[in-house]
Amino acid sequence: QVQLVESGGGLVQAGGSLRLSCAASGSIFSINTMGWYRQAPGKQREVVASITSRGTTNYADSVKGRFTISRDNAKDRVSLQMNSLKPEDTGVYYCNLNQLLRGYWGQGTQVTVSS
Repeated sequence: QVQLVESGGGLVQAGGSLRLSCAASGSIFSINTMGWYRQAPGKQREVVASITSRGTTNYADSVKGRFTISRDNAKDRVSLQMNSLKPEDTGVYYCNLNQLLRGYWGQGTQVTVSS
């Protein structure tokens, strides 16, 4: 089993920054992909950014140039630095880990960006 615990959400004004962190524990394999998804009210969950265990990153077009995903393989931790936040970035952010064809989710952390 894998457990994911997110931290770092909160309320911020437009243009501000937040940093999300996610700690993974349990049966973590060396080859995996970790990422962040978000779900705004009334909308489907969408991928924000992902990073493989080798460090290859992918970003949603809406966050390119503003968000940076990083990971610490030794600590099984992934972070998301979010700059120049916009009201449309508001939502619940979920940490995700994919390994061996299975996906795991954290409980989510709320990010609210006020205009």
